[in-house]
Parts: sequence; C-alpha cells; structure tokens
Amino acid sequence: MAAFPKDFLWGAATAAYQVEGAHNEDGKGLSIWDVFSHLPGTTWQDTNGDVAVDHYHRMQEDVALMAEMGLQSYRFSISWPRLLPNGRGAINEAGVKFYSDLIDTLLAHNIVPMITLYHWDLPQALQDEGGWEVRSTAHAFEEYARLCYSRYGDRVKLWATFNETIVFIGHGYITGSHPPSVRDPARAVQACHQVFIAHALAVKAFREMNVQGEIGFVNVLQPHTALTNSPEDRIATDIADAIHTHWLYDPVLKGHYPEALLAQTQALWDVPRFEPGDDELLRNNICDFIGLNYYRRETVVANPGETKTASNHNGEPNSGTEFGFKDLFKFVRNPDGVYTDWDWEIWPQGLTDGIMMIKERYGDIPMYITENGLGAKDPIIDGEIVDEPRIDYLRMHIDAMEKAMAQGADVRGYYPWSFIDLLSWLNGYKKQYGFVYVDHQQNLARKRKKSFFWYQNVIATRGEQR
Repeated sequence: MAAFPKDFLWGAATAAYQVEGAHNEDGKGLSIWDVFSHLPGTTWQDTNGDVAVDHYHRMQEDVALMAEMGLQSYRFSISWPRLLPNGRGAINEAGVKFYSDLIDTLLAHNIVPMITLYHWDLPQALQDEGGWEVRSTAHAFEEYARLCYSRYGDRVKLWATFNETIVFIGHGYITGSHPPSVRDPARAVQACHQVFIAHALAVKAFREMNVQGEIGFVNVLQPHTALTNSPEDRIATDIADAIHTHWLYDPVLKGHYPEALLAQTQALWDVPRFEPGDDELLRNNICDFIGLNYYRRETVVANPGETKTASNHNGEPNSGTEFGFKDLFKFVRNPDGVYTDWDWEIWPQGLTDGIMMIKERYGDIPMYITENGLGAKDPIIDGEIVDEPRIDYLRMHIDAMEKAMAQGADVRGYYPWSFIDLLSWLNGYKKQYGFVYVDHQQNLARKRKKSFFWYQNVIATRGEQR
C-alpha cells in the first residue's frame, strides 16, 4: 500500500488577520489585534494587519495560484468581527458574503475548504466585556459558530474551533506579548477554561444542527526531551508535558482535565472555576479529529531559578532568552541542535514522535497536520526566490509524517504553514513561511518561490516525488 492514500489531503494554511487586510472595510468590526498592533512597540517596526497582503481584495488571484500549485485543500480562518462586528447580534452580510465567495471559488477549483473559527482575532467589543475570562464570550462564540454553520455548513465538511490555545492564552495572559497583555497565570487558567467551554458549546451546536462534516480542535504539538537523564530533568520534562500538552489535549479528546494538574491549579489559585454542567458539557463533546501544528521540540531541564517568559521576536540567531517557570522546568538550547534564525530547533523526528505520542494517549483519533513550516529570511537570486532550506525542511517532515503513518497513525492531511508570505503577528514581514512571495515594494505582487514548484510536484505525485 502507498504511504499516502488517494483521499489524503495535500493542503496549505493561513489565518484571516495575517492575510486579509481590509481591517475596517465593508462593515467589519475591530478585533483585539486591530487595536493591539497600533500600540507603540507591540510589533516589529510597528507592523499591523490593516492591509496585510490584501487577500480580501485579491482572493480570486490567490485561489488561482492555489489551483495552479495543485492544492487539494486550503485551511483558512474566519474573522469573527467581519461577520459579527460586535461579537454577537447584528450580522454583517458583506463579511458573510466574502467567505461564501471564497468557499465557492475554492470548490470551483476542487479545493476542499477547512475552516478554523478562531485564529486569535477576538472582537474588541467582547474583550471590552472581559474577553476570554468571562462566560459570556463562550456563549457569543457559540452564536458565531452557529452563524457559520448555517451559512457555510452545506459546503464545508472540515471545521476546527480554535487554533493554538497555548499561544493566544499563554502570550495573552502569561507573557503579555499578545493582547490583552496580562501577566497572571491564574487568569490564564480561567481564560483557558472558558475557551474549552466555548469549544464544547460549538461542538454541541455542530451536532445539534446536523452539519454533515467533522469538527476538531487545533493544538501545538511540541514534544519535550530532557537534556540529561537526571531524575530532576526527567521530572521537569514530565511537568512540561502535563502543562504544555495534556492540559490542552485532554479536555477536547478525553472530556476532562488531567486530574493531578487540575488539583494543583485549584489548590494554588482556585482555578479553573467550573459552572454547573461544565463537566458534562466537556465529557459529551469530544472532537472528531485533532489538528497538530508542529514546528519544533523543546529541550527541558529542572529550574531552581527564576521564572522567565521572554522570547525571541527579532530573527537574530541566539538572541532568545530562556523560558521557564521557577521550581517547575525551563527550556534550554540543545547543544547538538540545528536552529532557525528565530531559535526554533529543526528536528523532524519530533513530528513522528509527537504523532505517536498522541496516538498512544488518545487512541486512533484522526489527525491532520494543520501547520508545519520554516520561518526564514528567503534569499532572492537573479529574481528567483530560492528557498531551498524550506524545501529541505518540508521534505524531512513529510518523511517523518510518513513514518508515523507506517506505524498506524491515522493522519489524513498535511497543511504547510503557509500558502503565502503573510504578516507575522509580532515579526512583521521579516519572517517568511510561504510558497508565494509578496513584493511589498511592487503593489503586493505575488511571485512563485522555488518551493511552490517543488510542492506542486509533491502533490501531483501524491508524495512519491519529494
């Protein structure tokens, strides 16, 4: 049997805020990123998504490029405030139409749409009411999800509720580098709980409305490796697994939190606080699939020292600082590792190991690799964008995915990040991921990179040639 079956989906991914632009057009409301990115010093060179790469106006051109490359599926997110400017209530029909047109255009090119309902751009109106820390936001999310199902559910079969809770909650409520710029782990835990409730409400609504498709959740897949075999480092690694993996996967795949960690957080901070019915809601609304975003692993040591939560956002090698929590663990540089300019270790074996780790803990859950890619500063040589390191990176990770599938993992699709060079949340346009280059000096002209043609051939041969 071939490693990649005929129904395996070769795709690519983006997110609304990072590509669309048109931040205040056609009735769209403000998101938290529309506000946050305009605050001085929050992003590299004060870049923002006001225009981004103007996908809102160039959607037809971009989908034509996807079709030329041979994409079989496209994962994109919907901007909640483009549909519901206030987060709930009045519907912006122009926003609804944009995504309806996008879906129709994709289907006309035989590209399967995969929708992510939330990729970090919370309506500012809901943040003003308390954001993810209050239950009313979870109910507003259910209303938003129901709107999407009713308008798009006849054509879209693959849905994900949330993207990378660990990032938008971790950076939003612990490091403070994302909106709402809070540094309070207790508030982070409670906000995270409301996200899981919102997810469960959206899954429940999906099934009540009998949408003919599958609904899942997208998490970071970040394996942890102890630096040494010392008992201290092994214990620290187990703690990192519990916090960075089990806490985020268990509620959506098992329907409950890891018991020991839940007891610790409630004893320490009295969070998460449950409302009546929360246990049952989580238990009865398990995902149909899990999306895995894999970029790197982390090397772990015990941390008797201080808590440090700064990170590398400038793209200069070795400029990152240690990340960790006092008396729990910290992440350190692997002395034998190969790293990107953003200090992310390139370790393809981690994708194999991570997939198998999920299979072992959660059983035969269907999986999609919803993100995987190399953030780099791509060289332009004689007018050609020669992103050979990206080709090498993706090739190695496809190999790693194939190894996991050969061991029985039910992986159903691969969505490199990203289809097009887009706005990095904190790094502007310095950090490039795409198959398509965007020339910001020439009216945002699209240019095919070397990787574009490489991936075109991978798809055409169903992964046989890579």
